[in-house]
Formats: sequence, structure tokens, C-alpha cells
Amino acid sequence: MDRKELEAQIIDMVAKCYSVDASTLSMETTFKYDLKGASVLMVGLVSEIENELDAMIALQDAAACETIGDLVDKVQEEL
Repeated sequence: MDRKELEAQIIDMVAKCYSVDASTLSMETTFKYDLKGASVLMVGLVSEIENELDAMIALQDAAACETIGDLVDKVQEEL
């Protein structure tokens, strides 16, 4: 899977887990400020990533990501 495909898939997962429209998200979208992310939503997102992409990401590592782009970088390291 190339980077653009991975970005699109993760944006779709973030949109689903955070109940937002995927078209409003970008690699610069922040979890803390733009998505007002609760930790329970990040748990769901990490689970979704593990199930859909077969990439094991520690919740602590995912929670440390400031932007969706940071999360894509982490996932790409694991693939």
C-alpha cells in the first residue's frame, strides 16, 4: 500500500471513530485541538487500525501523535 492509500484509509477511520466528515480532515488535522479527542476515541481508532491494517500500534504511541499525519507515520513504520 502506498502512502496516499494509507492516508486515505486512516482519514476514513478517524472520521468514523470521531464521528466527523472525512472531507474535513487532512494530514494537518490535530487530535487535541481540531477533533477535541477524548482518549476513549483514540482507543477505538487504534483498535480499528489493528483490525483493518494489521499494524500493531501501542495506544501510548498513538496518543502521542499530534496530527493525523503523525499517526500515518507511526502506522507506516509498523507495516
